[in-house]
Amino acid sequence: MDPIERVRVIARDGESETEREDSLAVEEPLEIRLRTSGVSRAEPFVTTMRTPGHDEELAAGLLFAEGVLAGRSDLAELSRPSDPRIDAELRGNVLIATVSAEALSRSESLRRRTVMGSACGVCGKTSIDNVLSNDRPPLPSGFRLDPRVLVRLPDLLRAGQSVFSQTGGLHGAGLFDASGTLECLREDIGRHNAVDKVVGAAWLGSRVPLSDRVLVVSGRAGFELAQKAAAAGIPVLASVSAPSSLAVELADAAGLTLVGFLRGERFNVYAHPLRLQRRL
Repeated sequence: MDPIERVRVIARDGESETEREDSLAVEEPLEIRLRTSGVSRAEPFVTTMRTPGHDEELAAGLLFAEGVLAGRSDLAELSRPSDPRIDAELRGNVLIATVSAEALSRSESLRRRTVMGSACGVCGKTSIDNVLSNDRPPLPSGFRLDPRVLVRLPDLLRAGQSVFSQTGGLHGAGLFDASGTLECLREDIGRHNAVDKVVGAAWLGSRVPLSDRVLVVSGRAGFELAQKAAAAGIPVLASVSAPSSLAVELADAAGLTLVGFLRGERFNVYAHPLRLQRRL
């Protein structure tokens, strides 16, 4: 599916009015279903509103962040429905994850009861305990990042957002190394989806934990983004906008360096500032 849809609009500027074509970011549901090997029937796990593209990474990243997937052996396959009687558009909006029996058992208490909107990363969780639970140890503290590198990253992220350039309607998430090299960039109408796609790409490539990487996001740093970064072992999360109070609380507990309002040469550090090397 194309992530961009073109529509006709009436554009007004003062007293003038013209009809022209506009480009919109596509928003479509993606239903993720789970089953085990040898079982044909798959049960719905969650439906999330997303921008089509990199759906397999989104599914893997979401299932990993939720705690369904642990080791790489927990996921055998990601596939579309094979029944030819199912409409092609519907098949494009469904992914079936074939997982281990242990992963399927873990999923039972984590199923979403509502559709996740593009602005929601934790909507419909069956209990607040599932959201706040964190049995992982604090992130290792050895990683260091030069602030002179950090301040360059939002511009590098923005320069790589090709769909945003056409629509103005997508969030971006970028994974960088300590030298400022962009390794993975994903866009989505949901900021949590963009992060899931980045983390999912790394998880599918058996590169998690990402203990020497920086995650930069174009939207605000809410709790769900801090949770996903910490789950992936990413030591630094930086946002061009504001963090939430719960994101700061989680970052402090998880050992995550949390940066907000990263704009130009300025930024605020809300948790664990020692990873950011001071200027010489």
